[in-house]
Amino acid sequence: MAEYKEHKHLGVYGLIIKDNKILLIKKVTGPYDGKLDLPGGTIEYCEKPEDTLKRELMEEVGIEIKDYEIYDADSVTVEWAYQGIPTRTHHIGIFYIIKEFTNEIRKDIKIDSQNDDSLGAEFYDIKNLTKDMLSNIAILELEKLGYKLY
Repeated sequence: MAEYKEHKHLGVYGLIIKDNKILLIKKVTGPYDGKLDLPGGTIEYCEKPEDTLKRELMEEVGIEIKDYEIYDADSVTVEWAYQGIPTRTHHIGIFYIIKEFTNEIRKDIKIDSQNDDSLGAEFYDIKNLTKDMLSNIAILELEKLGYKLY
């Protein structure tokens, strides 16, 4: 049996769904590298979850959220190799439904000191998404919302 390094990650994520399309980011690092993921990220020290949500959606997507409500809190475990070391990450998420936002969604974002893992966002037709395209937390939340993924 392989030995794993254990890691915990607590993040806040936005669910923006319109006309059976969901806003997803293109991940470029971490356990979801190459996958589509929910916009959001790590709660910083002394930061409230709502403030994390606002900051992360501005950094990763370029939008300012105006109306939102908490939807869910849940977790998944992800196995991956961090710098060649087998790692299990307990990924804990707080999820918000975003009802209203301003600004244009940025489809192309460069990696910098504020944005370290998203190449931008766009709406994807949920019926065309498959589990192998998505992060574990995106799968979890879409299935909780009643969508069937294959």
